[in-house]
Amino acid sequence: MEEKKTMCAHRLTLDNRQEGTVTGVRDIHSFNESEILLETEAGRLSVKGELLHVRRLNLEKGEADIEGKINSLTYLSKKTENKEESLLKRMFR
Repeated sequence: MEEKKTMCAHRLTLDNRQEGTVTGVRDIHSFNESEILLETEAGRLSVKGELLHVRRLNLEKGEADIEGKINSLTYLSKKTENKEESLLKRMFR
């Protein structure tokens, strides 16, 4: 049975490295004051910085507002994610 996924446009807006809005968010994998890891329609997005905070999250609409000092935004490739998973699987056999 195939699961239907609704595609939501992915957009990233950043104002003065202090506030940002991300659309097309599927899930938040982890977050703390130095990193937020989001699953988006475009892949995993790593937001790194200082005093980071998820101000608003609405998974039904696929939206997240973040704030803090944003130092970097990195999209993690699917190849990297698969390698990490296979490495973890091998470690815990």
